[in-house]
Amino acid sequence: MKITPELCIRCRGTKYLCGLTYCPLMVKLSVPKIESTDIYGSSPPSIFVGRFNYPKVNVYPSAPPIVGDTRDFEDPKHWLKIDLNEFLKMRLSLVRGGIKMDVNSAQNPNRLLIDIHSIVLPLRPVDINLELKKPPKGGELSEDLPPLGPSAPLKALEISRLPSPSRLVERIYQDDDLKAMDGIIELYNNNIDVEDIARLLSVGMLGVKRKLVPTRWSITAVDTTVSNYLVEKIKQYDTIDKVEVYVRSFRKNLFIAILLPQKWSFEWGEAWYPGSTWNKFGNDVGIEVDYEGYNGRKDYPEIGGCYYASRVGVAEYLAKRKRQATAILFREIYSGFDLPMGVWFVRENIRELFKAKLMIFDTLDQALEYLKGVLKTDINLWRAKSGLLKRETIDKWMV
Repeated sequence: MKITPELCIRCRGTKYLCGLTYCPLMVKLSVPKIESTDIYGSSPPSIFVGRFNYPKVNVYPSAPPIVGDTRDFEDPKHWLKIDLNEFLKMRLSLVRGGIKMDVNSAQNPNRLLIDIHSIVLPLRPVDINLELKKPPKGGELSEDLPPLGPSAPLKALEISRLPSPSRLVERIYQDDDLKAMDGIIELYNNNIDVEDIARLLSVGMLGVKRKLVPTRWSITAVDTTVSNYLVEKIKQYDTIDKVEVYVRSFRKNLFIAILLPQKWSFEWGEAWYPGSTWNKFGNDVGIEVDYEGYNGRKDYPEIGGCYYASRVGVAEYLAKRKRQATAILFREIYSGFDLPMGVWFVRENIRELFKAKLMIFDTLDQALEYLKGVLKTDINLWRAKSGLLKRETIDKWMV
């Protein structure tokens, strides 16, 4: 749909008459253009590690030009609760100062990297001053990462107020004999969220032979490690008793889950409709599906990091219930949802999905018949793409 001045005048950023889930004009107007090279603010904390030119990567300590409690700038649970305009304004106002580092520098960190570690340790806002070589420009939208604000080369970093570090995080940081995987699980079991753990891994604060890890890789690594750990626990439990269905509609996205009373297996599928982020110019729905059996998978799913982000959500739910199931998850993305959001959007929505009221069925056929009235996607088209819906081992749940 073409956005005309007449449409904007009628809408004024409140009615979303253009069909989008946010107002591009409001976002543009609300994010101030920064001319200064001296940025003073409270880092939530926020550190981004790039992946280009690996193993020489850019590391970006970041802060908005705001002093105070900025934790919401890095809190996916909060992001789900606020308007998309506010979310974009928040994320795009995080200013990044970039410095090139070798990934192996985490084994013998210099003063700057130690300061970056100090920013991350408290898991709370830290007042910092970024001295940049030039005014920050640009920004970045990514399928794997939340939106990133403008950046410029970093000249100097100064910490002006540093809260006490988390004792747990500091202990694990100081233990360079503790494997990264074990550190990740210990942090997770002590209620440190996966986003915070990924940040620690990314800046080289976990493990024996420590390295800087590009942020998008660290997020997937933590999602994979945590979900693998939970799945091994789930496999010790009895299966659920009936076929269960969960449905969540949110911002031109539909999330559904089918849980079958069988041993663990997992599938994540997405249907991108014309006019959505990755199908802006197509005429037909594009469907992607990846899955695993009881023993997991050895290759990386083509569908990307959202596979493991969704796997965390369902594994957490089953582990909490102390039950085992085959989990078939599916997402529809509609026209108007045209922004890359990052895998956090999938992880948090799957967590919310399992808070919804469940529907119980005796057979998979009954569940699919119900979903015909919920999904926009033709059930037969989904089944043709699915690996688990057509698997012989679920035939007994069809009738």
